[in-house]
Amino acid sequence: MKVLYRLGFYLGGFSFGLIFLAFFLNGKKISCNYTPNARVIDNLLQKKIIFANKIKEKQPNLTKEKIKEYIKIGTVNFSKSDVKKDSCKKYFIEIKSSDSGFFEVINCAKKLNIISFTKP
Repeated sequence: MKVLYRLGFYLGGFSFGLIFLAFFLNGKKISCNYTPNARVIDNLLQKKIIFANKIKEKQPNLTKEKIKEYIKIGTVNFSKSDVKKDSCKKYFIEIKSSDSGFFEVINCAKKLNIISFTKP
């Protein structure tokens, strides 16, 4: 079989596959989280957020929406985190933007406990 025929069959099948995927995946929220940081952040954003009492006293204007924004722009520092536990893992998240700082969270099955929040 000639090379041009092979190339034509390949491109025809490839374009059919792209159309097939575009038709079935149209409008669905699909993301590919390859890095550990992206997987942890995606998992944290899906949980119900609960604040510790000392955080509410120190920073009364801190809301769940602000925490979600900080999680989105933050990076997980795995060297300071405790991820070896089976049940609830403790993550140390650093905020690297104009609102620099860090906070610690405990990630359980259905809830996310914010245990410390520090802005320098």
